[in-house]
Amino acid sequence: MEVVSCSHSCSALHQTPRSARRLRGTGLGPGQTRSPQPRRTTILCVGTTSGRDSRKVNATKGFYVSDVDATLQGIPSRKAVEVEKVMIQGLPEGPDSSPISTGFWEWKPKLTVYYERSGTENSKAPAVLFLPGFGVGTFHFEKQLRDLGRDHKVWTMDFLGQGMSLPYEDPAPSGMAGEQSEEAFWGFGQDSQPWAEELVYSVDLWQNQVQRFVEEVIREPVYIVGNSLGGFVALYFAASSPHLVKGVTLLNATPFWGFFPNPATSPRLSKIFPWAGTFPLPSFVRKLTEAVWQKISDPRSIHDILKQVYADHSTNVDKVFSRIVEITQHPAAAASFASIMFAPRGQISFQEAISRCQSQGVPISLMYGREDPWVRPIWGIKVKQQVPEAPYYEISPAGHCPHDEVPEVINYLLRGWLKNLESEGSIDLPFLEEPSYAEHGVSKELEFVREGSRKSVSVRLYGSKISLWSQLSSFLNTRASNSRVVSR
Repeated sequence: MEVVSCSHSCSALHQTPRSARRLRGTGLGPGQTRSPQPRRTTILCVGTTSGRDSRKVNATKGFYVSDVDATLQGIPSRKAVEVEKVMIQGLPEGPDSSPISTGFWEWKPKLTVYYERSGTENSKAPAVLFLPGFGVGTFHFEKQLRDLGRDHKVWTMDFLGQGMSLPYEDPAPSGMAGEQSEEAFWGFGQDSQPWAEELVYSVDLWQNQVQRFVEEVIREPVYIVGNSLGGFVALYFAASSPHLVKGVTLLNATPFWGFFPNPATSPRLSKIFPWAGTFPLPSFVRKLTEAVWQKISDPRSIHDILKQVYADHSTNVDKVFSRIVEITQHPAAAASFASIMFAPRGQISFQEAISRCQSQGVPISLMYGREDPWVRPIWGIKVKQQVPEAPYYEISPAGHCPHDEVPEVINYLLRGWLKNLESEGSIDLPFLEEPSYAEHGVSKELEFVREGSRKSVSVRLYGSKISLWSQLSSFLNTRASNSRVVSR
């Protein structure tokens, strides 16, 4: 473990040329208008070779697909359609996986950020930063660090007020120093400590945290990947600091965060609300927080939530469950939760962040679990419509956390996307071997071996032309999938 201080400034970061950020050769743009006629196509199945390199494949056998294009446009085909099956590498185990190191970065006095990293010896490889969702932390990306860390520099961190970035001192003590019991809630006192007088766990704080972390710890532009809340922050950061971002991947990103107006953008409206997430908590908030926290921190509630957001109930979530429970037992967790819930919205919206990234040439990719009960696939489709050139992969069965539920698939798609951008488009994106797929999309079955068993996951790449039928079909299929337990 290491401790990093932010008492120094980093050297100037070299901005990545915009030419390296375009998806060249993908044909994902809206420029293509000719629609190819349905045809009979020969497809080769592929399988992985042995060894650590998950990018090596070999052909196995061929079969025919009829009326592929018609089916992918949402038009029912009269003939049975077989989907191409692709064998991908499973997760590395033991000595084949990349080791993970940990550290603490003191951003400001009493505000220390916990982070993990892997593959930093890959000096010529691009840096990738993963941002977690609400209520979890760096542990949620262990499968990415151990796999992608073999050929990339991979980082992840806990947001302030969450995970292991919770404060180690009470921001608003309820008694004299040394008199506070271990069971007491931190932040419930009458006066805040000097270092916590302006502390609010908001998206503006987290966006600023990410910016400074990239500048002072990673020290080079990054590809940033975010799940849920982390996706919102990732997009916000990319829109605010495009010179530090080489590309953004959204994993079931929440399209909104915060209920109350931002004082910087709505100063008059924000004054109507009596509290905006600062310390100490007002008395009425303390009472409300105690009641709510008792319910949501109950291990049974946590178990029920995980069961809800993971589509495949055969997925082992024991480690995730134990780490979340551990976090809820921190004395600062309840007050931090209250601050997060009452914090103002960000200074820019999700849609505005997308527009800024698009105008500033920041590439975006989308990888969404289809069975997500919270962030339905329609939200990913909306981003795809706003940014037609962004590849959008819909994965099933997978829920709100596809990176943890089907890490083999996410890592495979991420590697392909990174190779496409790093090669300036000379290497095709995953699934885009046929030019027509860029316009009309394609579905494939990705197969891999996990714990000795063969698993299969369906992945659909949406083309630049997304019909109303496709949106309605995706929504209806999601509702049908959520009504049953998926186990393979």
